[in-house]
Amino acid sequence: MVAKSGVYRRERAEGDERNKRTASPARPAENTATNLDRLIHERTRLAIVSALAVNESLTFNELKELLRATDGNLSVHARKLEDAGYLGCTKSFDGRMPKTEYRLTAAGRRALEKYLNHMEALIRVTREG
Repeated sequence: MVAKSGVYRRERAEGDERNKRTASPARPAENTATNLDRLIHERTRLAIVSALAVNESLTFNELKELLRATDGNLSVHARKLEDAGYLGCTKSFDGRMPKTEYRLTAAGRRALEKYLNHMEALIRVTREG
């Protein structure tokens, strides 16, 4: 199965490369839309990154309340952002209670800035069109 998926990825990449060479140039709005960071573009992850952009740090419970998310939903999305290097996570104890605190990393801040620039460009092109 692994070899098969590796072959599929290589064939797909080669096909994508061929299509790039033969395809007509895309309009600016299409380029802008396809360059969006899919990791941040998801609603809950965008909310997490945005909340942390305006707060130095937030605990798991603060984020959960702010976003009105379930434990599982917030946990999964925060982990994806953490794995990408966009969030830093510190775990400690407050008495006997576990405390998880998140902060936006420099890479996360850059990714959000790039995402916002793409959205602004998309809006600008759409309004001009």
